[in-house]
Amino acid sequence: MQPPLFDSPPDNICVLRLSALGDVCHVLAVVRTVQDAWPGTRITWILGGLEHRLLGHIPGIEFVVFDKKAGLAGYRDLRRRLAGRRYDALLHMQLALRASLAASVVPARIRLGFDRARAREGQWLFTTDRIEARSREHVLDSLFGFSERLGIRSRSLRWDIPLPPAALEYARRVVPDGAPTMVLSPCSSHELRNWSAERYAALADHAATRHGLRVVLCGGRSEIESRYGARIEQLMRSPCANLVGKDTLPELLATLSRATVLVSPDSGPAHLATAVGTPVVGLYAATNPARCGPYRSRQWCVDRYEDATRRFLGRPAGEIPWTTKIERPGVMDLVTVDDAVERLDALMAAGAPRATPG
Repeated sequence: MQPPLFDSPPDNICVLRLSALGDVCHVLAVVRTVQDAWPGTRITWILGGLEHRLLGHIPGIEFVVFDKKAGLAGYRDLRRRLAGRRYDALLHMQLALRASLAASVVPARIRLGFDRARAREGQWLFTTDRIEARSREHVLDSLFGFSERLGIRSRSLRWDIPLPPAALEYARRVVPDGAPTMVLSPCSSHELRNWSAERYAALADHAATRHGLRVVLCGGRSEIESRYGARIEQLMRSPCANLVGKDTLPELLATLSRATVLVSPDSGPAHLATAVGTPVVGLYAATNPARCGPYRSRQWCVDRYEDATRRFLGRPAGEIPWTTKIERPGVMDLVTVDDAVERLDALMAAGAPRATPG
């Protein structure tokens, strides 16, 4: 085990994680861990614009938005905004060359990145120190390697994302008090991770008739999400509220905080629900829920990843690289309606328990 980088709390650190929504939720738990252990340490977080819309109003963190689409102008602007600073440590928590180029303009005495085996896209070239080498961890566990390398052995599984009053009021209208509700977020940003509209509709009808759950459809403003929402609504025999493309990120988070359960493939909303303690029935075949599933709901996930690796790669999951994605046409057909019904029924039989901060 490597010695800690700090014997006493540093004055300031900079966190670099630009995207995506699920990943910044993971990073926020690490940031909360640092805040709880070292309340006097000032924290700056460099992140993307979309992610800033969700997290930017959190007090006690200085956010610096990096425009990934601005090209060289974005790097020049970041250098200008950080001019005259000197951080005790930079936590470089993103495996992408664009993020590493952004990290290169951050003035820091220590530049902490992933261990050599995990430092893909040449990340190791942009760091001075590395976290402990480990393998086959959940993404969040691997990110906790950063706080551990700093010298913090505790973990704070809390997110505490403040929600504006307007978002809370919106959520109260969508999920009234005393109305058990299943939120269905059907789409991932990776289309091949999506289940079929027909199967979502069958599961939603089961939730309504067997468990008395109101069904709310949520999603972004893309054409595919709009199409999915309309198709699921058309196929369902039970009524639903189709709110695809009609909310903001804070409103979505507030809605998830009031929901009984979220059903989702591997996507950002699964981790947003985790952040507010709502259980998730996750649908996994294209990706491995042991690595990237909702951290506190993995027992409620449908896991057909092993079936996918054997069918599409001809090998068991234990014999392929941990980060392998099986994003192939038809892979999500391995998840049956019966699979999802069984997990939803098990969750409801357990009382749909919510996670508490820990």
